[in-house]
Amino acid sequence: MSDQIGIIIFYIFAAAAAVQTLYYLFFFSRVAFYKRKFDEDLAPQLDMSVVICAKNEENNLARNLPTVLQQRYHQHKNPAYEVIVVNDNSEDDTKYYLRSIEPGYPHYRHIELKQSAQFIPGKKFPLSMGINGAKNSTVLLTDADCKPGSTHWLSMMSQGFTNGTEIVLGYGPYYKKPGFLNKLIRYETYFAALQYLSFAMAGLPYMGVGRNLAYKRELFFRHKGFTSHQHIASGDDDLFVNKAATSHNTSVVIHKQAFAYSEPKDTWKSWFRQKTRHMSTGKFYRFSHKVMLGLFSLSHFLFYPAMIAAIFYPPMLYWTLGIIGGKLLVQSVITYFALKKLDEKDLFIYSWLMDILMFLYYVIFTPALFFKSKNKWK
Repeated sequence: MSDQIGIIIFYIFAAAAAVQTLYYLFFFSRVAFYKRKFDEDLAPQLDMSVVICAKNEENNLARNLPTVLQQRYHQHKNPAYEVIVVNDNSEDDTKYYLRSIEPGYPHYRHIELKQSAQFIPGKKFPLSMGINGAKNSTVLLTDADCKPGSTHWLSMMSQGFTNGTEIVLGYGPYYKKPGFLNKLIRYETYFAALQYLSFAMAGLPYMGVGRNLAYKRELFFRHKGFTSHQHIASGDDDLFVNKAATSHNTSVVIHKQAFAYSEPKDTWKSWFRQKTRHMSTGKFYRFSHKVMLGLFSLSHFLFYPAMIAAIFYPPMLYWTLGIIGGKLLVQSVITYFALKKLDEKDLFIYSWLMDILMFLYYVIFTPALFFKSKNKWK
């Protein structure tokens, strides 16, 4: 290797390591050392509406809906919250299940959709119907295949609405199961949450996940709902947050009892389809957000190839090893505490392998930014 090429490779490696380290120190440490306290027995401060869209979800609703309906969030006389399930043209027995449980829960009701909205793909139309039909000023969104982490989920998410907050971002992990695919799915989900939660805490919110997301109905109407991106099948969560969130109106809630857990995909093919659909919305983010995320992704993509090449340039070997050691220390400490905070601590022993595999993740899924999202959400 010539000196000129060696120096160029070393500087590329050093720059990538520096960017990565700065992101971990300035952004990701905010999740790792998040210390906000929540009172699980706090009396309701807000009247809230939980909105769930369902399409052929009879089994998932039977498993998960009772936990949503049995939240400890009641005032002395009347329920302080309602649960609305929007049945989007299901072809199974979803409607019969939804009707059967109505007598036992006065704070629950469902909306039956028998026609799809033409030219509005995905679940944006049923979700809009649920939000429009909500009686309360604040909505908390989750999915039919999600189960709250506790009966205090609603209470803790509601405590995020302070000092003019209009959007509260929560975490939606996947259940822990055997197998490498499960670990990869959970790590990728953690890694995405590490970014959107930490950036929001730094005053740069850019997305949320519909498995655990709350906002004010007035904010939804002020931004005309999903009108600006209603032609896109996905993005009912991240694209709306990307448009409506600001440094002043967004907060995060990180607590195990406030998580909303989901069943992970069990095949590589189904996971690939899911990630391709999710990634396809990234091209619609604000330009500043694409630059912010793109810089981190580029540095992550370049780091390992440049590191390997730099090691084979002897004149800078000690500098190279020093930079590797420094980044390893900073990233390991922050990763450990961030995984612990998001109840994913068992993934720590795999974290460096997963970090290396993210190189392949960018290669495989970045082209999805140029794909057209599918018109169906189920």
